[in-house]
Amino acid sequence: MARPREFDIDTALDRAVDVFWEHGYEGASLAQLTEAMGINKPSMYAAFGDKRQLFEKAVQRYIAGGPAWEMEAFALPTAREAVTTFLHRTVDVVASDDHPHGCLVVQGIGKCSPDNRPMRDYVAQQRANAVEFIRERFERAVAEGDPTMNADPETLALYTAGLSEGIAVRANDGIPAEKLHRMVDLAVRGVFAQPVANAAR
Repeated sequence: MARPREFDIDTALDRAVDVFWEHGYEGASLAQLTEAMGINKPSMYAAFGDKRQLFEKAVQRYIAGGPAWEMEAFALPTAREAVTTFLHRTVDVVASDDHPHGCLVVQGIGKCSPDNRPMRDYVAQQRANAVEFIRERFERAVAEGDPTMNADPETLALYTAGLSEGIAVRANDGIPAEKLHRMVDLAVRGVFAQPVANAAR
């Protein structure tokens, strides 16, 4: 009979998420990962595959932790309410001291060696998926005649996603949450206070 695993897969993966979140894909060593996960390299390979496969699983695990509050935000009645709630909640998440600051999907891998380009492309696709989700919500706002919707859906989706990514970067830089919340208030007032020039362009 095969020996049963002596570790919890979900717990080990959560710990891998934190290591990648803190150090990025290229910065996280196998030694750091296995130590945090409480397993040896053979066990890691057997359960998760190589480092790339582990990173993909970690990103999927990280993303899976967000949909509940993101769905709640974008289910709010107006585009203004949705954007405001989403961005303030983003601040709460990326500036929390309960885990590394910033965002794994934003900062997990940026400029990288050619060998790791597939990982960069993988994370970029996750960000693109997020923009598409937001764009669809804003298209629905237009169809419903939402009076707060004064920009074309694609541009507003890119703006919203870009601002959330910038918030994550600033949180990782150590900017306190209260300042980031004020930045969100300013951004929301700027977008929704008046029509955006050339919105249909």
